[in-house]
Amino acid sequence: MEIVRELKNRVLEGGDITAGEAYELAGRLDDARGALWEASGEITRRFCRPVFDSCSIVNARSGKCPENCKWCAQSAHHNTAVEVYPLISRDECMRVAAIHRGQGVRRFSLVTSGRAMRGADLDRACAYYAELNREGGFSLCASMGLLSRDDLQKLYDAGVRRYHCNLETAPSYFVEMCTTHTVEDKIKTLLDAKEIGFEVCSGGIIGMGETMAQRVELALTLRRVEPDSIPINILCPIKGTPLENARGLTDSEVLDTLALFRFIHPHTTLRFAGGRASLSRDTQLQAMRIGMNGGIVGDLLTTLGSTVDDDKQLIMEAGYEF
Repeated sequence: MEIVRELKNRVLEGGDITAGEAYELAGRLDDARGALWEASGEITRRFCRPVFDSCSIVNARSGKCPENCKWCAQSAHHNTAVEVYPLISRDECMRVAAIHRGQGVRRFSLVTSGRAMRGADLDRACAYYAELNREGGFSLCASMGLLSRDDLQKLYDAGVRRYHCNLETAPSYFVEMCTTHTVEDKIKTLLDAKEIGFEVCSGGIIGMGETMAQRVELALTLRRVEPDSIPINILCPIKGTPLENARGLTDSEVLDTLALFRFIHPHTTLRFAGGRASLSRDTQLQAMRIGMNGGIVGDLLTTLGSTVDDDKQLIMEAGYEF
């Protein structure tokens, strides 16, 4: 369609699409879907290297989170079967890191439950990171909640260079999903991290009942923090959470979302995160050709991911180097 061709050409020439144009694309999907997917793939090939940006995460502290996020198995407000444990030991951290390093994974992150890591737990985690930094072989990332500027600085001083904090969903919908913190709290954390010198990783979850327009709203809101990486999770409904009976997304809804994100963030790594296993192999391949050029490989937080060897085969089949 003409609007897709016009906006694609503008992006390829280094321009941006406006918020109004992004919402118009979202409203024309039934007529423009094929053209949008093809154009998104062209933008990805122009601006993104043919190297898949792999990362691995460790659920380093689990459960008993005081926040009331409706999607999350780790919230103390929900009755789920999630495993509960304190910060993992130094030996366990190094064991898992060694496995992922040996598999050629590029980035490594500790992810902890709770509003924020602080005090003795944060100091122990920083000691783990300092040791990993000395050993080398990874870019180090962290996902530890709504940290203060001083605590972010501790992580940076320990060798962490990318900080993760998902906005999760559009501001207009977030208030229905969580009331114990806000999107603005998250944005402040990310902007503090950028001022310190971190790259930032921030995205969200689709399939929580939001509209396509609200997915566009999320993508546009992310422009405020200019993330280096945008993880896109597909909700895995977990028994015991308020979203346990959420309707699953169709493959087309997922691919439409990825294409719109690529138009809005042409240079950014779009990263497969939770829920990828709900997609068929063919749909995952199509998603990578449309715009997904990074991903969390191996097991995830509270849901099963996939093996790294399987991921490598899929990535190379899509035309990327691992």
